[in-house]
Amino acid sequence: MPDSAYSSEVHHGKRPLDSEGKEGAAFSSRNFRRYQLARMLAIMGAEAQSVAVAWQIYQLTHNAFLLGCTGLALFLPGIFFVLPAGHAADRYDRQRIIVSCYAMQAICTAVLLYMSLVGVRHVLYIYVMLFFIGAGRAFSGPASAAIQPQLVPRGAFVNAMTWGSAIFQIANISGPAVGGLLFTFQFSGAMAKWTGAPIVYALTILTMLTFVVLVSTLRPRKEQTESRAMSLQTMMEGARYVRKAKLLLGSISLDMFAVLLGGAVSLMPIFAQDILHAGPRGLGILRAAPALGALCTSITLSLRPIRHSAGKLMLVAVGVFGVATVVFGLSKSLPLSLAALFVLGASDNISVIVRQTVLQLGTPPAMRGRVSAINWLFLGASNEFGEFESGLTAQWFGAVRAVVFGGIGSVMVTVLWSIFFPTLRNVNTLNAEELLEANAAYAVSEPVD
Repeated sequence: MPDSAYSSEVHHGKRPLDSEGKEGAAFSSRNFRRYQLARMLAIMGAEAQSVAVAWQIYQLTHNAFLLGCTGLALFLPGIFFVLPAGHAADRYDRQRIIVSCYAMQAICTAVLLYMSLVGVRHVLYIYVMLFFIGAGRAFSGPASAAIQPQLVPRGAFVNAMTWGSAIFQIANISGPAVGGLLFTFQFSGAMAKWTGAPIVYALTILTMLTFVVLVSTLRPRKEQTESRAMSLQTMMEGARYVRKAKLLLGSISLDMFAVLLGGAVSLMPIFAQDILHAGPRGLGILRAAPALGALCTSITLSLRPIRHSAGKLMLVAVGVFGVATVVFGLSKSLPLSLAALFVLGASDNISVIVRQTVLQLGTPPAMRGRVSAINWLFLGASNEFGEFESGLTAQWFGAVRAVVFGGIGSVMVTVLWSIFFPTLRNVNTLNAEELLEANAAYAVSEPVD
């Protein structure tokens, strides 16, 4: 098995995986710099595009349910393609998969641009394009996650993940703002038809094509890949590995349940209007607060990286996330609510950085794509179902009780996971050798079904 061979390299005295690079060395890598620039542009373009799509669909339908279906159209392909996408990321060239998927997304966005220019009135055509964009994301997601350790020196991966999180938050904040700003531009004369969604789609195409060009110039480090043809058995090995590797299962499931229960973000419009009486402007500030907290965490950890007790820190961070959610739910003051959301975002980002490092460095290279696909499905399902769960419990108990109960649930999950997953609690340093050994004690020692 590829995972057994890889683990034996760790155990039998070959060069340690973390012998190359030092903390802070991520930006010394040309591959990392180019990839993060490309990634920031692509995320900004995608977030701006989401504003254009939502506005266009609502203008066509004035139907809240159809507006909500945009996320479903993007998420459904992931359910259909999660297993083949993970296997493809392990068997084929990850760089080519990423480039091909983003080229396809650029083409789909060009079709959306054409439809907005000619005035297509059937919303179904927009959903079809969103489905294909979602399919591209379903295949590029596991490949993008799996390729990241190949872009930096081995010892610099934690630093790379930390800076990558900061760049994501910057793009996530600025993307919708750029999209909304472009909507305010008013063109005249022959350019009048470009007012609104078309100019946003044009920007998105430009960012995606730039992404394709930059990623095409990368030179990833060669790693072991899956040599067997695609079959149900090989596709399912990622799920089997996650099930047996308790460290991976504990970190992924802990984050999933925290996201599932801590649904404060999806109910923010209710709090902004009915509880805090802050209006649309207050809603915008509330939405920005968690991202700002996450950004501050990323910058702090890039300067002062996690050196020990990483597992305990992750558990504490998820517990703080739950407490901050409870404070937000009970708050009647806008400043207190902003402070709670800031802490919520900051603590959540600690959990994300530790989980992503455990996921990538604690998985044999030949299985990273399939394991990343399972992780993507866990988090995608928790985000989508978490919004549904929050809305349902808010309908039953009211928004305040729904958020408070969710925060308490996150704290309870943290306590239970610290008991059920001692391997997660005992993780010390975030290096590949220790993480692989922790997983190997469970997964590699057992033959794959």
